[in-house]
Amino acid sequence: MSDLTEGRTEDWIWEFEGYDPGQERLRESLCTLGNGYFAARGAAPECLADDVHYPGTYAAGCYNRLLSDVAGRQVSNEDMVNLPDWLPLRYRLEDGPNESEWLSPDSGALVELRQRLDLQSGVLERNLRYELGGGRVLRVRQLRLVHMADPHVAALRTEFTAEGRPFRLEVEAALDGTVANTGVPRYRQLASVHLTHIHTGASPHETVWLRCRTTTSDIRIGLAARTTAAGRPAEIRHSAGRAAQLFHLSLAPGRTVTVDKTVALHTSRDPAISDPLRAAVDRVGRAPGFNELLDSHLTAWEQLWRRAELEVPGEAGRILRLHLFHVLQTLSPHTADLDVGVPARGMHGEAYRGHVFWDELFVLPYMNLHFPEVSRSLLTYRYRRLEQARTAARDIGRAGAMFPWQSGSDGREETQELHLNPRSGRWLPDHSRLQHHVGAAVAYNVWRYCEASGDTEFLHTKGAEMLLQTARFWADSATYDETLGRHRILGVVGPDEYHDAYPDAERPGLDDNAYTNVTAAWVLARALDVLEMLPEPRHRELVERTGLDGGELEQWQDVSRTLHVPFHEGVISQFSGYGELAELDWNGYRAKYGDIRRLDRILEAEGDTVNRYQASKQADVLMLGYLFSPTELRSLFKRLGYPLDDDTWRRTVDYYLARTSHGSTLSGLVHGWVLARVRRAEAWKYVQEALRGDIADLQGGTTGEGIHLGAMAGTLDLVQRGLTGLETRGGALWLDPVPLPELSEYGFTLRYQGHWGVRLRMRPGKLHISVPSSDGSPIDIELPGRAVSLEPGESCELSLPG
Repeated sequence: MSDLTEGRTEDWIWEFEGYDPGQERLRESLCTLGNGYFAARGAAPECLADDVHYPGTYAAGCYNRLLSDVAGRQVSNEDMVNLPDWLPLRYRLEDGPNESEWLSPDSGALVELRQRLDLQSGVLERNLRYELGGGRVLRVRQLRLVHMADPHVAALRTEFTAEGRPFRLEVEAALDGTVANTGVPRYRQLASVHLTHIHTGASPHETVWLRCRTTTSDIRIGLAARTTAAGRPAEIRHSAGRAAQLFHLSLAPGRTVTVDKTVALHTSRDPAISDPLRAAVDRVGRAPGFNELLDSHLTAWEQLWRRAELEVPGEAGRILRLHLFHVLQTLSPHTADLDVGVPARGMHGEAYRGHVFWDELFVLPYMNLHFPEVSRSLLTYRYRRLEQARTAARDIGRAGAMFPWQSGSDGREETQELHLNPRSGRWLPDHSRLQHHVGAAVAYNVWRYCEASGDTEFLHTKGAEMLLQTARFWADSATYDETLGRHRILGVVGPDEYHDAYPDAERPGLDDNAYTNVTAAWVLARALDVLEMLPEPRHRELVERTGLDGGELEQWQDVSRTLHVPFHEGVISQFSGYGELAELDWNGYRAKYGDIRRLDRILEAEGDTVNRYQASKQADVLMLGYLFSPTELRSLFKRLGYPLDDDTWRRTVDYYLARTSHGSTLSGLVHGWVLARVRRAEAWKYVQEALRGDIADLQGGTTGEGIHLGAMAGTLDLVQRGLTGLETRGGALWLDPVPLPELSEYGFTLRYQGHWGVRLRMRPGKLHISVPSSDGSPIDIELPGRAVSLEPGESCELSLPG
């Protein structure tokens, strides 16, 4: 087969030369292939899981719960399950001095390894060369894909070529069910075996199969593999939890022998099947050959790239394409058919146990303008768990809905009760479940999705209910303080997870987290707006079913205007009392430890706590500048009765910038976004950190456990909305571009309220907009000081102020 990457620019190719065991986990995450339904880490098919290699296959929404004994307590954890490994394909000399030695990157015989990830085609290519002694050389070329057109199929082509003397090769292709969730060292004291009742067998047409189920969620899994080797019959071998096909190949110098392995995966969560194993065997039996599979896979990727068109020159553009690639592999159009949320680490590893946090806050704004059907599905995941959120609120004596900080299969709170500090080896209480602001993120995403897509049907039904029940929770969470003459929200944790209590406090939680209170006020105001815009039949139905009355709506109005926002030293306080905490010796800690991103672990290992200091993990107050435009943020504060001028906001940005350790990949993204409008000269430093977060593994080993999907999608949205000032509100596209010198030329295509292919192109001092020809209505565009209306098929170029 010809070189797939021939003629491609380096912007589309990520190449890794040589073999470095210390970098293998990172490469496996960055070379993960997926299609929205399932994904497989970019592990070497020759290797089993060990301290260097970690093959992992994950299906969206496939979770299982286990009990573990930790620090004298029994704890329950739900994990995204590492499914049976479909990749194994190993080989060795038949007449070698030691027939038990399978060749792999760890073999002393390896002299060359090159790995190429082609973003445009979604294909991973590996090239290996072994010197086997006695004048024998083996070249191996592999092409791997997880099919983007058929979400249940994956394929691996392996080409063996001999140089020098001829020799015979033994090749084993297998399905391996003897896997566990052991990819994160911090979790290895926890129960990890999620699969049981593993059975294997063989079917006609060169197919072996494996079936199993999860231990508690009882998800049935069926996997089938068809492996062919140039007409040579396979020898079938079964062992405990493993089904294998064995081939004996005669290699002549200069002649290539090809082994093709095609795999199908089904689970009992799939619609329109009765038996996952039968579905997998049938699908793999009917699957075409590798070349035909590749052609349809390439077509599907071509269509995806067309919908997600992004043109950014230089190294930034190259990284953005990689980020977009991984977003599309995790959340593709296939996701629209699934009941799943946004896994914080993609389907690329087991960190955070595959849970759903607030990362959709960074993902959906991008998806809304390219794949609105996917956004709708991800919001529907939340809606289906609305009753569970209402139950959680009732359990703590509150009205409305309290969405969990970590969600999994059924929407209950999945945040662990204990977490391990690897520095000290101690298991510590985990209070991050007090991050109730996740509910505001859900409501925000509902509103922004409906603005961008024009999906009034969703807003008037599922969206209205989520907004209403979230507003109820915030109104009932607010307590009136007679002294302040304001409402307060007490005992919560904000986005800065380093602060979960006051110094020496007996109970966790903080009061008046500014981000929480401001976003709660926003939710209450939007819920009132939705009730006003509902058609009369729907309004009456919703009021009757939920028991809304005039007194409750008056309370929402009152709380939305009187929530307390603390200030100190002329800046917005992260929470009440933040300004009274001690200052940290930042220079001293940097001199002592170098990288202090995980300041919480450093201080705890010293017997101290971040709770004592003005030191934040990531953007907290400054998240307000990420969610809301300057105009909208000023309006929010005005509604709350606080003036917020440019000087106050700049002082606030400077204050927290000097006190943040950036212990989250989201921190650089948010700071770059905010600084682009406040202190442009410093913005690029943080934008670069956001871009490099995963490829350079800036958080120190975490990318090998899974990429950071929110940060990746956020960098795409930084170009799409952050630098353009793009907002979708009031039935118009609002633009207020920020000229960032390092990203002064870029372009993208978006979908806006039914218009496919609206193009925006930015260059210094100019903005070009074109609307595709269609039967749609004109698009109204608002810029500072001027407005433009473009009919379908029209375009314009606008001059921008310097």
